[in-house]
This record gives sequence, C-alpha cells and structure tokens, in this order.
Amino acid sequence: MSTTTFSLHAHTTRSAMGAAAARSAAEILRAAVSERGSARMIAAAAPSQLDVYTALSAEPDIPWDRVTILHMDEYIGLDARAPQRFSNWLRENLVDAVMPAAFHPMRTELGAAAATAEYTALLDEGPIDLVCLGIGVNGHIAFNDPPDADFDDPIAIRDVQLDLASRVQQVDDECFVTLDAVPTDALTLTIPTLMKGAHLVCAVPDSRKAAAVRALVEEPVNADWPCTVLRRHPHCEIHIDPDAASLLDSVSATYVPELR
Repeated sequence: MSTTTFSLHAHTTRSAMGAAAARSAAEILRAAVSERGSARMIAAAAPSQLDVYTALSAEPDIPWDRVTILHMDEYIGLDARAPQRFSNWLRENLVDAVMPAAFHPMRTELGAAAATAEYTALLDEGPIDLVCLGIGVNGHIAFNDPPDADFDDPIAIRDVQLDLASRVQQVDDECFVTLDAVPTDALTLTIPTLMKGAHLVCAVPDSRKAAAVRALVEEPVNADWPCTVLRRHPHCEIHIDPDAASLLDSVSATYVPELR
C-alpha cells in the first residue's frame, strides 16, 4: 500500500494532483478486491474532486464490478432530480463512467429519519476500504462544519444545518446561482464514520482552500478546523495543487508533519 501514515503531497498542477490521488485510490481498490473479493468506498461529491474522478475512471484494471460506492452527504429538501443533488453529481462524474457493482444514494426525499436509518444500515453491511474526500473552505470534512464538528459523535449520520461559509462555497463552485437557492439542511456522515475508512485519499485544489490546508498542517487538532482530525488517521494522504499550498511556508513534494 502506498498509504502508510498521514502525509501531504504537493503537486505542480491541479491535474497532476488528481492523477496522483487517483493512482492511490485505484491501488487501494485493487488490493481490497484481491484480498476480500470486493471493495467499498465512500466518495465526496464536489467539483474539487473532478480531476480525481476523471483520472480514476481512466485507471486500468480496477474491478469495478466488485466495488460498491456510497457517498458522504446530501441536501434535505432538494428535488430528487435536481442536478445539485450530490448523488446526481456523482452519477454524472463517476458512477456512470465506471459502472460499479452498486451505488447507494442517500434518499433524503424519504425524510431525514428514514434516510438516516436506511443509510446507517448500508454502512453497517461491511468495512469501508477507501474514502475519497476533500476539505471545505472553512475546513469542514463532509458537512461537519466548525465549530460544531464532533470528533466523537456517537451516531453514523447526522442531520445538520449548514454553515454560511459552506453555503457560499456552493455558489462559488457554481453549483447554485444564488445563496437563497442553496439548501440550509443536509444529512452528513459524521467524523467517526469517515475516520473508520481503512484508507483516506484527500484532494484539495484551489486558493480558496489555502487557509484550510495551512490549518491542517499547522493548527492543533480542534473543531475550529475539522480537517485537522485527519492527522489522527493512520492511513491518510492529502494531495494539493500549488494554489492550495500558497499559504504554507514551505512544502516538499512529500511532507509528513509532526502528529499532535
């Protein structure tokens, strides 16, 4: 396995970042299928991950017919057919290209309680081999926003109100035209659920994420920057492009910070 500890990998371009993250993700999936006969992954749905998924779709010899894909959050109150739904975005940008054994969308149209129960049961069906994730401009992972992110949350999925910064990011990402159109509530996998993944591969492009990357490397682990919890994971790699690295004093091609 390429991921043996928390590490940060700086790349010369955004596409190189995506390709490197995809290579690691592909290796993890191949190994899981070889060892157990199947693999399960959780995928973030965000434009920041598009380079990763484009490269991952082109990776050779991934036995997608043995891979189950879940995702990490979904809006509440948004029409099931809306293109902004995270499940619909994933279908368009990953699922339909690779045709996995199964893809499980969060069906929030059933209501928060029913969708939570259904997805909790799906998560409990087996281990998660890979989590492909990003980091929000406010340092969130999934929709675990500061300062309320709970590193010891006892439940697998939580109904949350979105932080203003998270909603603004959706407009800046051109997912919604206006802030008023962005839903205020969502279901999100909690931090302990994400951290249970055997391997985490995180891609973070864009200068808007530079403050979060700096915090990830330099700040103490705390809920003001939820992404800092990633340093506690034993098999987590972060891939960044030059814009996301712009606030770091220095960073080599591979940087392993002191864990604290």
